[in-house]
Amino acid sequence: MFDFFKKTKPADQAVPTPEPQDKLAQDQAAQEQAAIPQPEVPAPELKTAEVPAAPQIVTQEKPTLSWTERLKRGLAKTRSQLGNQLASLFGRGKIDEDVYEELETILLTSDAGIAATQALLEQIRTRVKRQNLSNTQELKGALKQSLLELLGPLEQPLDTSKGQPFVIMLAGVNGAGKTTTIGKLANLFQAQGKSVLIAAGDTFRAAAREQLQAWGERNNVHVVAQESGDPAAVIFDAVNSAKAKGIDIVLADTAGRLPTQLNLMEEIRKVQRVIDKALPGAPHEVLLVLDSNTGQNAVTQVKAFDDALKVSGWYSPSWMVRPRVA
Repeated sequence: MFDFFKKTKPADQAVPTPEPQDKLAQDQAAQEQAAIPQPEVPAPELKTAEVPAAPQIVTQEKPTLSWTERLKRGLAKTRSQLGNQLASLFGRGKIDEDVYEELETILLTSDAGIAATQALLEQIRTRVKRQNLSNTQELKGALKQSLLELLGPLEQPLDTSKGQPFVIMLAGVNGAGKTTTIGKLANLFQAQGKSVLIAAGDTFRAAAREQLQAWGERNNVHVVAQESGDPAAVIFDAVNSAKAKGIDIVLADTAGRLPTQLNLMEEIRKVQRVIDKALPGAPHEVLLVLDSNTGQNAVTQVKAFDDALKVSGWYSPSWMVRPRVA
């Protein structure tokens, strides 16, 4: 009956347990170890692989081609086509009527013209009979000789001793090469020991004056030019300047024009009359500049300019022929 006076003991009262001795020893040893200075370990070096330098590509500059080389390259296609046809023809062996017909076709398709082709064939036939030629290699020589006999008499030396100064007027269609021809003629006359003056009479084409001045600087030749104005007046001043300075040769440039442009053909007649006023009897030579690849159209140009100016000769990259074309 007195049980409620008794104190009940808690069943789950936590009793602290001491830490084991070995644990304390480990912690103390770790602290002592941390207090001892450790040697520094160098960080590993990172090595990068060397990338070989890219090889330098040396570009060789293309050599500047001479005027003759540029001309040969420009005519290579025409020369190859005509040359291959003639080589095939002259490699047949025996001369017969088929050979003459094929030669006629080659000449006509090369724009030699009907009249010139017929005249050449007649001369070749006569030469073959007279010389008893039998194979096509001999026919090749006969054709070459006929061409030389046809063109040879037209080629004559240009005598510049007929006037002081000697005035050469150049004419032609657009793009025929008059300005460049003047530069080459200036160099030619200088090589002969003559003094030269250039008249920039082409006041129409853009940069024509600058182009002539560049040629003048190359050849150390004075160029009379104006930014604009009458081409006849420019050439008039050039002739008077040449007379005062004792110049040997005057090269007068003119603007390119088509024979069908009647107003421009009348203008170039005026230029010729003004030159005669500045120096009676001048121009002493009127050279028509023709492109070597013009073909039969060159005959039309010669006739038109000869009617207007009485052309005394014509100039092409291949040769210069004179006297006056009839």
